[in-house]
Amino acid sequence: MIKEIISTDKAPQAIGTYSQAVKVGSTVYLSGQIPLIPETMEMVTGDIKQQIHRVFQNLQAVANAAGSDLSDIVKLNIFLTDLSNFPHVNEVMAEYFQPPYPARAAIGISALPKDAGVEMDAVIELET
Repeated sequence: MIKEIISTDKAPQAIGTYSQAVKVGSTVYLSGQIPLIPETMEMVTGDIKQQIHRVFQNLQAVANAAGSDLSDIVKLNIFLTDLSNFPHVNEVMAEYFQPPYPARAAIGISALPKDAGVEMDAVIELET
């Protein structure tokens, strides 16, 4: 098994012992993204919808670095500190995805790094 580490300065740098993404074969595993602005490593200010947009932009940047984009995501995991924000996820997600949509899970949790309201990770399958 050969692991290729994917990284880009267009997404927030890892703030721990992990890579932005790892490619094994034709599968790319994207690490969790929170609403950090890559250039400043500061959190997005504003409402949850702005946070969700930033997370999708960060995922897009990492997907691009892997030679892909959001349309190749086959599995998306969404972590929310307030599940009442789930309708906002659907609304914003519709701006980034077209059918067929990826498989998805939404999980309510008590806290996220840097007090984020949302975090997402994903799995991409590249065309071979």
